[in-house]
Amino acid sequence: MTSPPQTHAPGRYPAGALAFPHRSLLAIGQLETHQILFLLDEAEQWVAWNRQPNKHTDRLAGLTIINAFFENSTRTLLSFEIAGKRLGADVVNMHAAQSSVKKGETLIDTAVTLNAMRADAIVIRHQSSGAVALIADKVACPVLNAGDGQHEHPTQALLDALALRHALRARGRASSDGHFNGLRVTICGDVLHSRVARSNILCLQALGALVRVCAPPALMPAQVDRLGVEPFHDFDAALDGADVVMMLRLQNERMEGQYVPSPREYRHVYGLTPERLARAASDAIVMHPGPMNRGVEIDSTVADLAGQSIITDQVEMGVAIRMACLDVLTRRARGVEHWA
Repeated sequence: MTSPPQTHAPGRYPAGALAFPHRSLLAIGQLETHQILFLLDEAEQWVAWNRQPNKHTDRLAGLTIINAFFENSTRTLLSFEIAGKRLGADVVNMHAAQSSVKKGETLIDTAVTLNAMRADAIVIRHQSSGAVALIADKVACPVLNAGDGQHEHPTQALLDALALRHALRARGRASSDGHFNGLRVTICGDVLHSRVARSNILCLQALGALVRVCAPPALMPAQVDRLGVEPFHDFDAALDGADVVMMLRLQNERMEGQYVPSPREYRHVYGLTPERLARAASDAIVMHPGPMNRGVEIDSTVADLAGQSIITDQVEMGVAIRMACLDVLTRRARGVEHWA
């Protein structure tokens, strides 16, 4: 089946390949605002495409994508796999438990091995910050960062922005230029260990949002205000008038020692309950990157709140964003000259 036509808002970003000049997608921090908008606009065609019965296209037919996940994942790996297959690529998954790294192979040797297989794109998740950039420097194909340590998770921030754009559009509040100017976003939870929080902060601010972060003192990064956010330890105060509330999971697997007294106590102080949500704007949008600890950082009644929770929309937008990123990053290899 043919692919959907590419449609772009004129003048929003440079024409052709200049709209996204990067070989790889390693971090939101590497992107200009117009490059973020370009990827979001590219993803829009795939949102509509994925909602039809026949979701397959041959746009990446003949290309091989390796999903190299050195850290366990379910939704991100599945999302990238579906994205690659819907684009017609051959997709190979390399799981952490099956990796030769477990047998003592160095990360550089692994990168050299992957490069020798002549993949057309490699998607990498790794438990160490900077590991993805290290591999990207050693391979000849585009690399997509699917999360590296506590550093960044760029496609998560992009899919969150896309889901938020759709939610604002449904409310008649979407900006014509694609920005989130003046939108008040509160991010609450384990900010210290969250690469999702970092990428979202950078992405949301690039699009004009005002970002607050809230966490217990032990889970708040030092000098977080240097990122341009307003830090809070009082969740009730952080929620005051918020247009968007994004909750984060307690990342116990990254913690050494006791950061919170107990899940029950954490919920009492930092859990998003219906009563707490009432402190935000009356139509506040609720988000969570998943997986959720229901009854800890978010109550089920809030997570499933019709008309306000867009958590399942985030999952849907993840496939569209990853299709867009795989498409854009492989265009040079496919000889695509005119991007818009």
